[in-house]
Amino acid sequence: MKTIIHPTAVIHPDAELHSTVQVGAYAVIGANVKVGAETVIGAHAVLEGPCEIGKGNHIFPGAVIGMEPQDLKYVGEPTWVRIGDNNAIREYVTINRATGRGEATVIGNGNLLMAYVHVGHNCVIEDSVVIANSVALAGHVYIESRARLSGVLGVHQFVHIGGMAMVGGMTRIDRDVPPYMLVEGNPSRVRSLNLVGLKRSGIPANEFQLLKKAFRILYRSDLIFKDAVAELELLGDTQQLEHLRRFLLLSQMPGRRGLIPGKGRINT
Repeated sequence: MKTIIHPTAVIHPDAELHSTVQVGAYAVIGANVKVGAETVIGAHAVLEGPCEIGKGNHIFPGAVIGMEPQDLKYVGEPTWVRIGDNNAIREYVTINRATGRGEATVIGNGNLLMAYVHVGHNCVIEDSVVIANSVALAGHVYIESRARLSGVLGVHQFVHIGGMAMVGGMTRIDRDVPPYMLVEGNPSRVRSLNLVGLKRSGIPANEFQLLKKAFRILYRSDLIFKDAVAELELLGDTQQLEHLRRFLLLSQMPGRRGLIPGKGRINT
């Protein structure tokens, strides 16, 4: 694979492009942008720095990455966008730099951001996350690996979305979404385990059954939060249960927004 740069593309002399990068017509790449091997940058895409993009990414036409944050606290300090490897960033996605000197908006590896997704300042998206069309992430949102967000929804600033969670379309997400759960509605509620996602993950049958028991404790009992978490400790010490317990406890810390409620009393 060799470098193919369309003659209408505008590339700043201080940008660093690997020799195998492809750049489409009328793309604009600014100073302090670094792009890794075999990344494809589509027509009319705009990349501004400081911005680091890894290898094997496909950035589709019209995407805008690395512009300054839409945040009144931002006063021009140097901040970053850092993107890993093998991501698909579809048409007209916007990914803003962070607020706060030296801070970064971070996209991990193997993610799919569909058309018109907005990733606000200081967001972190881990690995193998799928975000469908027209989803807006406010600042400081954190999304753990293998989560799925359906289309046309908004996520409030500072919200955390747990690994392998599923969020239904047109849902208002204003509090934390626990790992492995399916959330939908407005107001949003935890409806069930993310059964399809868990089955597709290949989770062993015994661990799957433990998560089903955990769900019933959290969302189908009358236990208050601390008692429900204590009951989870009696189920076992699998990786999934430990991650779920840790997420629930951290959601109650200062600066976090608490948990999306369900039918049980976990939110109290």
